Amino acid sequence: VQLQASGGGLVQAGDSLRLSCVASGRTVSGYVLGWFRQAPGKEREFVAAIMWSGSRTRYSPSVKDRFTVSRDNAENTFYLQMDSLRPEDTAVYYCAAETRSGFSYYDRSQYYDYWGQGTQVTVSS
Repeated sequence: VQLQASGGGLVQAGDSLRLSCVASGRTVSGYVLGWFRQAPGKEREFVAAIMWSGSRTRYSPSVKDRFTVSRDNAENTFYLQMDSLRPEDTAVYYCAAETRSGFSYYDRSQYYDYWGQGTQVTVSS
């Protein structure tokens, strides 16, 4: 599975962005799909995750009620809609996919086998 993330950019606080992650090579049906981010000088952190079926979603407390994760089965693509962006959301955002945990460890990067290349999100104050 190859993942390609896109949609990052430079925005002002309060703006919105939608990140996309296109999966190729094989369908990601049944996978857990996640978004992580890494700010300069900080460790990679969990942002959001969704089961490919759409039956489950989880969010980091720092983004809950502002970010929405979704997927499009037909396009083999999943998304991260980011609203009410804050300067502290500035980071490189990575999409990822895994099949091992069954959603039990959706927030643990070590369980994700496939990673996109990252897309930069910069939020100015």
